[in-house]
Amino acid sequence: MLEHVPQWIGEMLKNVRAGHSKLVIAQDGIYTTGVRLDISSPAFASGARLPIRFTADGEGVSPPLVWGSAPEGTTSVALIVEDPDAPATSPLVHAIVWNLPVDENRLAEGAIIADGKRSLDGSDVGRNSYLAEGWLPPDPPTGHGSHDYVFQLFALSKTADIGSNPGRSGFVNAIKGNVLAAGILVGTYSRGDDAVIGFTATTPTTA
Repeated sequence: MLEHVPQWIGEMLKNVRAGHSKLVIAQDGIYTTGVRLDISSPAFASGARLPIRFTADGEGVSPPLVWGSAPEGTTSVALIVEDPDAPATSPLVHAIVWNLPVDENRLAEGAIIADGKRSLDGSDVGRNSYLAEGWLPPDPPTGHGSHDYVFQLFALSKTADIGSNPGRSGFVNAIKGNVLAAGILVGTYSRGDDAVIGFTATTPTTA
């Protein structure tokens, strides 16, 4: 949808961004333990450009993710993906996945799709910023510059029932005070800018 925004508008809004300080993981009372949870993707390095197939310019499927063992006492794992560079007052939510099994340690490519009330393993795909279930493919305005897509993974000591199709506010309220470990993975994407795709970045994969 945003691919139709004229480039001159994107360039005018280049400095209008929600801000990384508004990411869920950066909010007070969320990530207090300092224990890191390794998260990575076999499709891109942290800090590198997302392959087109995961964006609105390609197939628009969610990327594969893998992560390390969660600490003792973890009851479930939760994921939220946000774009803090969106020209908005808050980061744009691209995916929420709630109540992932502790021992699964992965999400396959294309796994973040609408699942109704929840999937067979008990996990639940929530609402993105377009109020739809599933993966919202990166779709930055042309000329707005590079956007970070921040995959934030949380190991939780308590799994609250936040109902089907959870949104950002319900997600934040449910994890607050329950985070045992957390990690981040950053993929980037832009339109109208030259960028290298692949494993060229050297930034850490965790928070």
